[in-house]
Amino acid sequence: MTTLTPALLPAAEATKVGSPAINISIFAVFVLVTLTIVIKVASGKKTASQMYTAGGAFSGRQNGIAIAGDYLSAASFLGIAGAIALQGYDGFLYSIGFLVAWLVALLLVAELMRNTGRLTMADVLSYRLRQRPVRLAAASSALAVSFFYLLAQMAGAGALVSLLLGVSGAAAQNLVIAVVGIVMVMYVLIGGMKGTTWVQIIKAILLISATAIMTVWVLAKTGFSISQLFDDAVAANPKAGEKLLEPGLKYGISDTTRIDFVSLALALVLGTAGLPHVLQRFYTVPSSKQARKSVEWAIWLIGGFYLLTLVIGFGAGALVGPAEITAAPGGANAAAPLLAFELGGSVLLGIVSGIAFATILAVVAGLTITTSATFAHDIYKEVIKRGQVSQDQEVKVARIAALVGGAIAILGGMLAKDQNIAFLVALAFAVAASANLPTILYSLFWKRFNTRGALWSIYGGLFTAIGLIIFSPVVSGKGLDAAGKNQSMLPESIDISWFPLDNPGLVSIPVGFFLGWLGSVTSKEFDAAKYAEMEVRSLTGHGVGDAVDH
Repeated sequence: MTTLTPALLPAAEATKVGSPAINISIFAVFVLVTLTIVIKVASGKKTASQMYTAGGAFSGRQNGIAIAGDYLSAASFLGIAGAIALQGYDGFLYSIGFLVAWLVALLLVAELMRNTGRLTMADVLSYRLRQRPVRLAAASSALAVSFFYLLAQMAGAGALVSLLLGVSGAAAQNLVIAVVGIVMVMYVLIGGMKGTTWVQIIKAILLISATAIMTVWVLAKTGFSISQLFDDAVAANPKAGEKLLEPGLKYGISDTTRIDFVSLALALVLGTAGLPHVLQRFYTVPSSKQARKSVEWAIWLIGGFYLLTLVIGFGAGALVGPAEITAAPGGANAAAPLLAFELGGSVLLGIVSGIAFATILAVVAGLTITTSATFAHDIYKEVIKRGQVSQDQEVKVARIAALVGGAIAILGGMLAKDQNIAFLVALAFAVAASANLPTILYSLFWKRFNTRGALWSIYGGLFTAIGLIIFSPVVSGKGLDAAGKNQSMLPESIDISWFPLDNPGLVSIPVGFFLGWLGSVTSKEFDAAKYAEMEVRSLTGHGVGDAVDH
């Protein structure tokens, strides 16, 4: 299944919760407060470095909290809560995968990436290789990964605001997604990376605090007994029954779903270290030591949050019920807001939804900055203009790119609005793990790696992952579920699926690594001096200020 909605759940009438006036009032307060903060901390003219990385001015602790704010996206709060509510144990596997992935980022890339680059992921990948082709390839991959990630956030935004307004029609939800996208782009244009980072810090604190409060509230209703909570969730979902607490409800139906689980796990665990918007956060601190400290803070915060999602998810399943969740605008993505309404009425719903919107806002802002920096710095400045461009011109192009990226995200969000956002994020992770991670690891650790290897690895992993997604059940061929919702992105009358897995990671990740090796060993290019220079830089950070000016 593409979504995390069980096909056996009964259809129900569209859900409308709380008072729209109260919901929107609280929602508007969050927007105004965060917008005020962005204007206050990030007003004035910006250089390219300030626009993309805030000039490396944040401490490790601040950046770690911001990373948590960036990483704990709509998928983490809305998607995983819905996944656990409807799929139980199998839904919690998303939390485990997202958390374990940070060990790869901490041990393999965080410190070395900070030492080697300055503004974008392509700074590292192109350092000892031929600049223009590698930058173009890295930029193409970064834009593709960011697009899939943006799809998830925009789908979450549409579902959330639609729930607040009681909107259920497709046209109305599309309008909501468009309005939300416009508001989000405003934050990026006004605040740059500095403003975005502060929004992420505030959002992380609010999100973790609200989730902790809801966790205690849910447990209080069961006498602080986890086992009682599990029993209540099983009783509320008779179609799943005890299978809710066991592996296999989603990924044990057939051999194909079991293989799909392995593919998903590979994508989640390996994808984080290749996400461009996460890697760019390592450049907002002044040293590699602070980069490592950032990841340590992020792991603790993210790990604690994902433990709380277990209670939130089962709490939603027990107290709200699967039928009401699947009937709401956004389906499974509405589980956490519906739980908030069940616990504390319209006020708590408005607060939680406001925080969830701030979650989406912060993540989309970070993604939009990454896409604009990628286009302006890597493609426009380094590839098109060959480095001959002023700071003002580069920042201007970055702002235009943010507008265009926002428009594309809005259109994509409209197509993907009925998909579970945790699943959509998993697709982004698969593309990142297939195209970016092999090239990053080869660049940092293999002296024989060269330009042909980089190009084959990036393009091979990228096109394999995207191609398999296009011809997978995610895009077409699944038809309607019992609630009458289309389970694929394209209309149910279209079926171009021939690849059986929902997630391409099991095939595309090995392809990316293999092509990187094959391209390198079939090319004679090798610059020993440049590799030695990069090795010293990656371990010490010496000369990083000139990392993109060689």
